[in-house]
Amino acid sequence: MYDIKYHDKDLSGLSFLVTGGAGFIGSNIVEYLLKYGAKKVRVLDNLATGRLSNIAGFKKNPAFEFLDGDIRDLNTCRTACQGIDYVSHQAALGSVPRSIKEPENTNAVNVDGFVNMLIAAKDEKIRKFVYASSSSVYGDEKSLPKVEEKIGNPLSPYAVSKYTNELYGRVFQSTYGLNIVGLRYFNIFGPRQDPNGEYAAVIPLFVSKIMKRETVFIDGDGEQTRDFTFVENAVQANIKSMLSEGHDTPGTILNIAVGKNFSVNTLYNEIQKLLQSDHKATYRETRKGDIRNSLADISKAEKLIGYNPQFYFNEGLAITVAYFKEHFENA
Repeated sequence: MYDIKYHDKDLSGLSFLVTGGAGFIGSNIVEYLLKYGAKKVRVLDNLATGRLSNIAGFKKNPAFEFLDGDIRDLNTCRTACQGIDYVSHQAALGSVPRSIKEPENTNAVNVDGFVNMLIAAKDEKIRKFVYASSSSVYGDEKSLPKVEEKIGNPLSPYAVSKYTNELYGRVFQSTYGLNIVGLRYFNIFGPRQDPNGEYAAVIPLFVSKIMKRETVFIDGDGEQTRDFTFVENAVQANIKSMLSEGHDTPGTILNIAVGKNFSVNTLYNEIQKLLQSDHKATYRETRKGDIRNSLADISKAEKLIGYNPQFYFNEGLAITVAYFKEHFENA
């Protein structure tokens, strides 16, 4: 955990719900809230993609509470929101390729589940509802950097689901007065990211394959660029979005990134250097639904919530590779 504080409020009288809190980003948010003395931090997770190992270290904390449940069930969402002040909604079925293969599941979790959470938050009079959107919403919009007000056509069911979240969020704000902020994440990476399975994230996948000297695939020519964003920056954005008052506009959407992009080839080469490896990658066809280039304009988040990324590409990558190196060596 990093000794950087992103809030001024006393948290000892406040209760938080983190959906998907056993997942990669969610568990990092939970850790921050517990570290700074929140009265209650409740996690709602069905462990479809989250892992108990991510929250095992929190179980002895009397402020921590785990609810094994699914956001696709409205009553579960209502129960999860009872007695809660702030919601950080991270629960989702991620991955563009998975959404192309399983559009029905992606919609059920990311859209139906999201609406359930909005209804529960509205009825329980949650102070603020902050949720994870995605840079995939920009779709085929080619201009760089990406600004929140200019999006294109979605290129995958996942992108459609996240854009639908944004539309519902705005409607629940304007119709019911729900105080809501959406965070468009740009390629979040870091410790606790899932290294396993068919839809494993690229950085832990690269580290694992290089260390095992197994075939590493890079989609397309590798020159596609991403605004790789270390997870602690996403934690900051969630904390500031939940706790800021009088600065942000309810219903708004904010880019959460660093504002610098790097190619996948550069990413791979940097990981090779950190692992002191000469293991070569194998190139294959471009993946369906992927955008070519991504770069965020983060000025809106800077202005409205005081967002100020503390971790940049190289520093975040070094921390992440060290974490997974240890993880794989001790596995």
